[in-house]
Formats: sequence, structure tokens, C-alpha cells
Amino acid sequence: MSAEPEASAQPALFTPITIRSLTIRNRVWVPPLCQYSVTSRDGVPHDWHLVHLGSMAAGGAGLVIAEATAVSPEGRISDYDTGLWNDEQAEAWSRVTRFLRSQGAAAGIQLAHAGRKASVWPEVVGKRGSQPLDEGGWTTVSASAQAFHGLREPVALDEAGIRGVIADFRSAARRALDAGFDLVEVHAAHGYLVHQFLSPLSNLRDDEWGGDLEGRSRLLLEIVREVRAEIGDGVPLFVRFSATDWVEGGWDEAQTAIVARWCEDAGADFFDVSTGGLVAHADIPVGPGYQAGHAEYVGEHGDVAVSAVGRITNAEHADELVASGAADAVMIGKAMMRDPHFALRAAHELGAGSTMWPVQYLRARPEVNDGEW
Repeated sequence: MSAEPEASAQPALFTPITIRSLTIRNRVWVPPLCQYSVTSRDGVPHDWHLVHLGSMAAGGAGLVIAEATAVSPEGRISDYDTGLWNDEQAEAWSRVTRFLRSQGAAAGIQLAHAGRKASVWPEVVGKRGSQPLDEGGWTTVSASAQAFHGLREPVALDEAGIRGVIADFRSAARRALDAGFDLVEVHAAHGYLVHQFLSPLSNLRDDEWGGDLEGRSRLLLEIVREVRAEIGDGVPLFVRFSATDWVEGGWDEAQTAIVARWCEDAGADFFDVSTGGLVAHADIPVGPGYQAGHAEYVGEHGDVAVSAVGRITNAEHADELVASGAADAVMIGKAMMRDPHFALRAAHELGAGSTMWPVQYLRARPEVNDGEW
């Protein structure tokens, strides 16, 4: 459950937080931001990923979580996505994690399977819809044989297929540690495979992997248990949820809070709360901090630690979310892409000091430039 930080000289946004054996220097965190930049289509991150993520670490972020990274080739959203199903990928990621940690940031990675939203053309190629099988696409899978709007119909996973997905998450978690990541996040949001099992709108099964809330959440809970067993007791384990489908009769924040509590009992530590992504026709009231209330609800009703995300674009708003206890941290996505030094700017604006500045940039601090940013 979110708790108001103890009074200190520092703004709440810039107080450290300890999760298991990991202490994170502040509460300004970078969420997974898909880049669709693996043009070699082998899942191996390269220079773009190093610079993209590294700039945010150098810019003062406390935690940088690498983009949705597939646990298997067929789990990719597109074939331009990063992966962590082989050792070559893990070795390439190790270059990124070394730099993130050298800048004082914690390094996280989101492990993902896109399910029925896999095998699509990435936005960078200017095409839409499912990638044809004869042009490099693949057969997709889901909880049920029900297509996402505009995409081809998936195959419903059988028992062996489900067990294979769970094993893939566990193997990817081991490679994440080998690559030097400090924490792992299981992607259960945005309409991807685990979310497809959670929501009654996409999970029409009548076996033990569907039906009631316990059945629909079984895949996630099994993944959490297996990942926890693999990473040991000291490594933090996050889960990202969409707290609502924004559609009547779908997944909602009450179910999210219950399952977050179950996930914590199974070994998860922290919950990255977003919304939406399961259905194309949802009416989402986008605006400043529009998802923060959902994070607060899940934290309070699930009695779990949460982060807020979604149109949080200025220091004062971010700090208030943490100071009030609405969230334990904030995820700054698009604002951080616009300004990778968002955390340094926020620290300056809130009077938090300049200890996060890279030594190479010390002469650029506002304190030595008449206070000007």
C-alpha cells in the first residue's frame, strides 16, 4: 500500500526506496518504451537501445526499465522487437545494463509475450495490421481464438502451450540476471498475452485457465511463482497491470487490486499500474495524470506498492503523487523521451540538489550558471 514518505529535507520524489536488496536513488522511473528498432530482426539490442536508455540514466532517473522484451520469437509484437530467449541477446543487453548502473540508475527489463497482438507491422515501416505469413509473420496465440480488431485470429493455447509460455518467462528471467538487470517486470497489461488471460472479454475458456477470477489469473500467478523461483529472494519482481479495459464487463481496478494481492503472495513486490490496450473501441479519457487514480486505488485496496503513469509531465505533479501517498513512484515515459534529463530538471525545480549529475556535465548545472536551466 502506498505510504506517505517520512519528512526529510528532500522532496518526496527524490527520496530513495528499497525493494528487497535493491535501493533505488529516487522515485522518477522510466517505464518500458517500445522502440521497434531491431532492424536485423534477431531480437538483439544495439546502439540505439544503449543511447536511448543510457541518456535517461545519465539524466538522473532512478530506475530505467527496458522495453517490452519477448520471451520467445513468437512473443514479439513485431519482428523489430528486442528479445531475451537466447544468450546472444543477453550478452548484448549486458552492455546496456553496465552503462545504466555506471550512471547510478537501477536497470530493469520488462518480459513480455504479445499473444494475439503479435506479428504486426511496426510503426517504423509505415504499414498496419498483421504481418503476412509469407512476409515474415507468424501464427499468433491467445487465451481464446478471438482476434484483436484488425488483426488475424489467434490459436487458443492448449495446456502444453501454456506451460511452454510459463517456462519461457522463467528462462528469460534467468537471462535477465545474467545480463546484469537489477529487477524484472512481468508484462500483464496493454492487451498482451497475460492480459488476454486476465480479462473476461478475451478469455472465453471454461477450463482451469479461464472462467472465474482465479482461473483467469492462474497464468499470471504461475509465471510470478516460476520467475521468483528463478531469480531468488534478493531481486525485485514487478508486474505491470492495465487496471481497466475501459469497457463495461471487462477487466477493472477491483479485479486488479485482488490479483495484485495474490501476486504479492506469490512473490511479486511492486505493481506498475497503467490502463487499456485490450480492445480497440475503448473510450479512454486521456488527460494529465489520467491513470494515477487507478494506481492509487490498486495500492489502497490491494495493500501493495504501486507506481503511477500516464501524462505526468511536470515535477510538481510527480512529487505530489508521491508525497500524498497516491503512488510510491512515478513512471515518466513520453516526457522523458522529449527530455532525457527530466529527472535532473525536476530535481532543480524542486530544490532537491544536484548529486545525480554526471561528472562530465557538472559545469552545466544551473547552480554554476546563474540558476538558469
